[in-house]
Amino acid sequence: MYRETARLIMYSRLGEDNILLKLSEIFERTQKCEAVSREPLVRDVYDQVYRILDLSTRYGFDENLWQCYIAYLLATNENPFSIICETVGASADATVNTIVKQDMDCFYRLFHYDFSEVQGSLGVDCFDILTHYHSMAKAENTYNRSVSEKVRALAGKLREAEDGAGFFDIVTAFYKQYGVGKFGLNKAFRVIHKGEDAILSPITHTSDVTLDHLIGYELQKKQLIENTEAFVEGRKANNCLLYGDSGTGKSTCIKAILNQYYDRGLRLIEIYKHQFKDLSNIIEQVKNRNYRFIIYMDDLSFEEFEIEYKYLKAVIEGGMEVRPDNVLIYATSNRRHLIRETWSDRSDMSQDELHRSDTMQEKLSLVARFGVSINFSRPQKKGFDEIVLGLAENEPEITLGAEELLMKANAWSLRNGGYSGRVAEQFITYLKSIAK
Repeated sequence: MYRETARLIMYSRLGEDNILLKLSEIFERTQKCEAVSREPLVRDVYDQVYRILDLSTRYGFDENLWQCYIAYLLATNENPFSIICETVGASADATVNTIVKQDMDCFYRLFHYDFSEVQGSLGVDCFDILTHYHSMAKAENTYNRSVSEKVRALAGKLREAEDGAGFFDIVTAFYKQYGVGKFGLNKAFRVIHKGEDAILSPITHTSDVTLDHLIGYELQKKQLIENTEAFVEGRKANNCLLYGDSGTGKSTCIKAILNQYYDRGLRLIEIYKHQFKDLSNIIEQVKNRNYRFIIYMDDLSFEEFEIEYKYLKAVIEGGMEVRPDNVLIYATSNRRHLIRETWSDRSDMSQDELHRSDTMQEKLSLVARFGVSINFSRPQKKGFDEIVLGLAENEPEITLGAEELLMKANAWSLRNGGYSGRVAEQFITYLKSIAK
């Protein structure tokens, strides 16, 4: 194993703490170590086996965990070759192919590595367990299903390859179809900080909601689809502000848009007000990737003393650096104007501000930077009834007749905040909770 990892060129940057490199180093020490002093090596091996088991649990791997791990390495290794492949695919006559095919020969041998010698030398059977593993059943929201499905499918195809050349064809086709690394394998990301650095961390479980789940609001959905369609096709598109009453489906609409266009390269980055100072850094990280990124700001609003909106204004339009074509901003808000106004902003009698019109323009200019504004208002009773009936249709355990269902739904809305899609969904959830 040590010889194979030492020969890697394009894929050599695996990280100092990489499991494969750690095991290679341990196996190399095993060959040079006397039998009486091998107990520490056993402990070191078990530590790496535990890490493979932990990785497999987080990503829902099964059967041959070693081969899933090698497939995971290939799917997530961002290097000059893999990043170019996600954009244009592998060129048939590129000189770099010779280097990468040599690496794929190494990975082919690692994928089919025979652990019997090292297991016999150390007196362990842990790798037999890893390569014939049956995982416990897990709920889908306990592991990263998006990554799991792709990596397990890749491992299955790699098992059919006859040599390193077969690995090369399969892996480059995977890069072209899905991309590479966290952006290729995940739908959505949040911003976390490690020291001074803002890092995009995958959100491992996202909603499966579709636009069909959002009953009504056809004009609003049409506007959002048209804008997003233009964006993923590489045409000009606008930043979008979805505003209006709470519980009307603004956030749901954006989550559904992500699911609809994920297979066409759409990704979402969720960001909060206190992170707006990181916006330029975040855009720098994604601007050269072959994906379309929506920077998503939920429930966006500012009090008059908050100044974070100035970062947002500069990024949307107004800073020296042009926003890249593969980035848009979608925001939801209960406020049309985002920044709270006071009567002193409008009053001709205010003594605190000599240039009231400048203050007003400052606050309204943020909204003006969203080219598309879509209003989501609370439904009337008829619309609320349609939402309730539509949601109930998909729930076989709800057996109430339409008249009784709507009577109970309207009573529920009076006690729980009025007519809205959210109230309707909460009512349906209540009925499911008491169904027998």
